[in-house]
Amino acid sequence: MKKIAAFFVTICITAALLTGCGGSSGSGAASEQEKKTMIIGDTTFNPENAEPDVNPHNDYAGWATIRYGIGETLFKLSDEMELTPWLATEWENTDEYTWKITLRDGVKFSSGRDMDAEAVKQCLEHLIETHDRAPGDLMLEEITAEGQTLTLKTSVPRPALLNYLCDPYGCIIDVDAGFEGGITAGTGPYIATECVSGDHLTLVKNENYWGGMPHIDELTIRTISDGDTLSAALKAGDIDAAYGMAYEAYPLFQNENYQFSQIATSRAFFCWMNYESPVVSDPAVRKAIAMGIDKEGFVSTLLGGNGEVAVGAFPDSFSFGGSSLTTEGYDPDGARQQLEDAGWKDTDGDGIREKDGRKLTIKWLTYPSRQELPLLAESAQATLKDIGIEVDINNTADHNSVITDMSAWDVYASANVNASIGDPEYFFTSFCLDSSSKNKGHFHSDKMEELAQQMAVEFDPEKRSELAVQMQQLILDDNAWVFCSFLKMSMISKAGVTGYEYHPTDFYQVTADLDIEK
Repeated sequence: MKKIAAFFVTICITAALLTGCGGSSGSGAASEQEKKTMIIGDTTFNPENAEPDVNPHNDYAGWATIRYGIGETLFKLSDEMELTPWLATEWENTDEYTWKITLRDGVKFSSGRDMDAEAVKQCLEHLIETHDRAPGDLMLEEITAEGQTLTLKTSVPRPALLNYLCDPYGCIIDVDAGFEGGITAGTGPYIATECVSGDHLTLVKNENYWGGMPHIDELTIRTISDGDTLSAALKAGDIDAAYGMAYEAYPLFQNENYQFSQIATSRAFFCWMNYESPVVSDPAVRKAIAMGIDKEGFVSTLLGGNGEVAVGAFPDSFSFGGSSLTTEGYDPDGARQQLEDAGWKDTDGDGIREKDGRKLTIKWLTYPSRQELPLLAESAQATLKDIGIEVDINNTADHNSVITDMSAWDVYASANVNASIGDPEYFFTSFCLDSSSKNKGHFHSDKMEELAQQMAVEFDPEKRSELAVQMQQLILDDNAWVFCSFLKMSMISKAGVTGYEYHPTDFYQVTADLDIEK
């Protein structure tokens, strides 16, 4: 009887202890019920968009690092696209070569390491060693660190240096923590625990985030590149929010169960010309293409009005935008005359022009993860056929590989945030110069190189804007690029989601304010 009594006493004590542990630690079934989780469907987190992981020093993966709250930059852009401190608190341009930056106190990497000037120095040095665009953008000659003070010295005057440090590749990470599995230790509100680009990214909240406690315990970014699948997932409740939804699906979510965050952006849909193409190297063909694309129809009909017709590389609302630019409008008759005068004629009556035995066929390369690009391809195919140009569309996720073969494409249609750092220089240094990493069509202009050199050392914002307008007009006159539209981007979420707000840069999507009613 004593043994039986002791057994029951043991059971009671154990039960009491378990109950006490459950109440104090939040573990067990009760905590699982209280745990906040959220799933965001995203069309763009994949190698197709040069986001192979969340290491900001790898290609364009910094976009995922900053979008999903893993990493932060020294400076960020406000809703008005003005430069503001972030991981830095203040800065001083002591001379045209030297920038003295004071870092924020009390910031830790998710690895546990303190963010001081030495850690930032180490990060920037690694960035310059490994990234293709950063060295030419930043032009850093010397970095010194002392406590929370970082001093940057450039090899040439660099007026836009702090703007370039807003680029997602500028996310400050703990290099000592490593890059295993494409995951890095940042300073943001969320920590990546698993990364499978093209499929999913798993994040947990950063309990030591300097900007306040995040609300979501576990966040999943699920890659859903197909528009129909993405809309079906949100409708079925399999995901809580969606980025990159196809416009034709918008009416499904325009009710009290969902909400939109929408804003006009500088993300442009535009066509690059291949200057090594035997067809597109003809100036008359480039001009005819520019005159033969119906931008108004694309925006009003295929985008459902969710955009703005483009003239140049930047929206009219920017000081360096397209309001004073001139370019070819939609003019089918004028395009036909251009081709006729250049010797492109339809001699066999099949509707497609020829010259010197060559059919006027354009190999149009694009990709599917931006829902609007296949629509642009189909629109151009129809309107260009009307003027005697055959368009052969290659809509492939493998576009980054295909574009390296200059014989495989004539026109490449893509999407890019052209004013992502709040300064015009980024677009020209990325796309338009002999040294540009994204000058895939091999465009060259002596005048462009000259103007770019002037912009690189010009500190006056008004003069920088004037140079940007001249540079845009130069490429429009040669029809080197055809800017079709700017995107009015939407993020759609369930009615119970808060803090999921769009920003003009297309960067800052997941913040500590993100929350969901459970």
